Amino acid sequence: MSYSGVRDVLAAGEARRWALDVLARPDLGAVRHPLGFVCLPLERDGGEGVCLHLWSDSLAHAESTTSQIHCHSWDLVSHVLYGQMRNVHAVVADAGADATHRVYEVVSGADGDRISPTPRTVRHETGLVEVFGPGDTYTLAAGLFHSSVVPEGGEAATIALGSGRPGSRDLSLGPLHGGAHHVSRQPLDPGETATAVRLITAHLT
Repeated sequence: MSYSGVRDVLAAGEARRWALDVLARPDLGAVRHPLGFVCLPLERDGGEGVCLHLWSDSLAHAESTTSQIHCHSWDLVSHVLYGQMRNVHAVVADAGADATHRVYEVVSGADGDRISPTPRTVRHETGLVEVFGPGDTYTLAAGLFHSSVVPEGGEAATIALGSGRPGSRDLSLGPLHGGAHHVSRQPLDPGETATAVRLITAHLT
């Protein structure tokens, strides 16, 4: 289903039914995302995309080479299927000698992410913390630094929709002196993918 079609599903209050239908598809794949969740990509059409995101300690996590604080080149719509999500905004300010992080550009491709340091160095502090639970839908504009946090030991799943904003970049805060590098996305094997599907389905039924 297209991006606009899923927006209509959310507006109609049919997210749970739609997700269960999607999870019954035999062709589902999944990858470990460096931001700590498992991503099941469902639809990609130009600058628009639809995914299911799962946070669970039952599946191995990918390790981030930068940090959890990032901003998207696309506007996010996120619907919480179950669990608690905390959208933690970061207030980022340019800094020189007292900088704690460098800004990295992340360029994603079919073979993974190319991560490159930029000249920009910064400090940051925690800003607004938004807390969302089952059935909540929230939005986040492109270009805003944030992190998505699930309480320790908790599990959560969301429907994530992205709509690209021309001229924006995917960025992440990382170490001051890191170099350019490439990170491959780690696909889940069929057994792990089945576990991911089973975990989400169990929570929704």
